[in-house]
Amino acid sequence: MSNILVVGSLAYDDVQTPAEHRTNVLGGAASYFAIAARLYAPVRLVGVIGDDFREEDVERLRSRGIDLAGLERRSGGSFRWLGRYDYAMNTAETINTDLGVFADWQPRVPDSFADSEFVFLANIDPEIQLATLRRVRAPKAVALDTMNYWIDHKRDALLEVISHVDIVSVNESEARQLCDTVSVAKAARDILARGPRAVVVKRGEYGSVLFTRSFSFWSPAFPFDEVTDPTGAGDSFAGGFLGHLAATGTVDDRALRRATLHGTVCASFAVERFSVDGIEAATPDDVATRYRLLQDLVKV
Repeated sequence: MSNILVVGSLAYDDVQTPAEHRTNVLGGAASYFAIAARLYAPVRLVGVIGDDFREEDVERLRSRGIDLAGLERRSGGSFRWLGRYDYAMNTAETINTDLGVFADWQPRVPDSFADSEFVFLANIDPEIQLATLRRVRAPKAVALDTMNYWIDHKRDALLEVISHVDIVSVNESEARQLCDTVSVAKAARDILARGPRAVVVKRGEYGSVLFTRSFSFWSPAFPFDEVTDPTGAGDSFAGGFLGHLAATGTVDDRALRRATLHGTVCASFAVERFSVDGIEAATPDDVATRYRLLQDLVKV
C-alpha cells in the first residue's frame, strides 16, 4: 500500500442551500480529500491554519490516521468561504472568500513526505503546485485540481504544471474554458496532448467521464434521492480516485476505470451531509457496498 500526499486548503465554510444554512463548519479541499483517501491508504497532509482553527478539528483529522507533520499553524485567520446553492445544487455561488493565512502561504513539504508515491495537488496557485511537486522525489502518479480563477489569471503557469502531472481533474466548464472549446471531449484531448495520461471531467449529478489517449469511460453519479450539501464532492471524488490507485499501487487502464467508480462512491457520501460529516462517517465496508452497486450499473 502506497502513501498519498495532499497539498491544499483547510477552511471553515458557511453554506446555504434551499433547505438549510450551516455556519463555521469544517471544509477545505485538503480536509475532504484526506478523509476520503484515508479509507484506502495512509495520507500525509500539507496545509496551513490560523490561530482560530479549532483544535478539535485538527484532532478529527489526526484521529483518522492522517499524518499532520506538514500542517502549519500561523498567526491570523483561517481560510473562510461563504457559498450558496440554488435548487439545481450543481454550482455554488461564492458570496465571500477570506483567504486569511492561506493568502501568502508557501507550502513546506517535510523531508519525511518527499518519498510520497501518490500526490494530490488541490486547487491552489499553479506556481505553488509546481514548486511543491518539485519537492517530491519520484511519485508514481500526481493528480491536479484547479478552478476558473487560475485559468483566467495564471493560465501559462497552469499549463506548465499540467505538463508535469499524470491526472487532471476538472469540471465541464473549466475544461471548456481552459481549452477554449464547447466540446468537452475535444478539451480532454487537448489536455492529454500536453502530457497527462488521464483527464477526469466531473459532471455533478450526471456523474463523470474519464478520458485517456486510448479510451473514455463514463460513470453515473451514485443513485439516491437527495443531496444535502455538494461542497467538497469533487475533492472527495479525488480522494477515492487516488486512494484506490494507492491501495492497488497501479495506474493501468483497469485501475483508472475502477478508481473512477471509487471516486464516485466517495463523492456520494460527501454530499449526503453538511461539511465533512458524510465522508467522515463512511467506512471501508460502506464504500465496498456502494462500489458493488455502482459496478453492477456500469458492468466494469
